[in-house]
Amino acid sequence: MSPLEIIAVIVNVLGVWLTAKRIRWCWPVNVVAVLLYVWIFYDVKLYSDMLLQVLFAFLQAYGWWRWSQGGLDQGRVHAERLPLREGVLGVLAGAGAGLLLGWLTHTFTDAALPWLDAQLTGFSVVASLWAARKYVASWGLWIVLDVIYVGQYLYKDLTLTAGLYAGFVVLAVYGLRAWQRDVRQLANA
Repeated sequence: MSPLEIIAVIVNVLGVWLTAKRIRWCWPVNVVAVLLYVWIFYDVKLYSDMLLQVLFAFLQAYGWWRWSQGGLDQGRVHAERLPLREGVLGVLAGAGAGLLLGWLTHTFTDAALPWLDAQLTGFSVVASLWAARKYVASWGLWIVLDVIYVGQYLYKDLTLTAGLYAGFVVLAVYGLRAWQRDVRQLANA
């Protein structure tokens, strides 16, 4: 456990907590968090995860923009249900991206866990896009992914990061319930 990992964990917890609270300042905080993890994942040869952090930096800008587009109520965005078509396309895109990235990192790098890391990366991009679009389903996908990430990071001896992702599971459950409550309240209004 390095000082960089400790700082990255603290910033990540803050960013996810702000996201769960539907506060749009989560996006710039999350930019700092993901950039810290670029270095950490490079050191342990999780190249797909490293690439994911770079993509997350750009997705944070997209999320900031999307959450700034109306729908604010006391500084918070309103959540929405995921349309079935977007859900199916997202799952197919995540799986396809994961297979392609897995093949590339398996073939051309010394990646530690090329196939698992790549699938987690593909579906994490999908979950992030869904979160930026304020879809409640993003939290369900994050719960599944974060549970798997815990195992991956324990395997790579990133114990603090595994603990962070275990905490993300708890925060994702909180976010799922809070966003579901928001959707129900809007439907009853």
